[in-house]
Amino acid sequence: MKDDMYSVEQVADWLGLHVKTVRGYIRSGRLPAVRIGKQYRIARADAAALAGRTEPAEPAGPATVEVSSIVQIDGVDRATADRLGTFVLAGVNTGHDPAHPLRVQTIHDEERNRMKIVVLGDAAATADLLRLLDGVLGGDGPVPEVRRG
Repeated sequence: MKDDMYSVEQVADWLGLHVKTVRGYIRSGRLPAVRIGKQYRIARADAAALAGRTEPAEPAGPATVEVSSIVQIDGVDRATADRLGTFVLAGVNTGHDPAHPLRVQTIHDEERNRMKIVVLGDAAATADLLRLLDGVLGGDGPVPEVRRG
């Protein structure tokens, strides 16, 4: 059973069923099939689903790495959070592979004067963004004002 579509006889043999049973499943709609001329053809995945078997997944290609990070910054008022959010989003939208964009969400909690930046994306781009944030924040000091030149 190397091809994608099989005859009723092949499916019956593979599942250990009688041919009439397989035809009955097709007629009742329990087993999807395509009629070609006077014969039915059944997809392997449909036959496997009927039997409760899982098909091995197709290789997904090269392995990919996605990083999720949450950066929490305390002691940030609304105006500073807005400036920092604009700065981060500008940094994300420049200089990275458009096929693998970073996804960034900024959240400011006014009651706690806390800002959170949620970053999802590939490891290298996330690391670049975290270095940028570290440079702008300068460790434990206040967030500098970002000015337009």
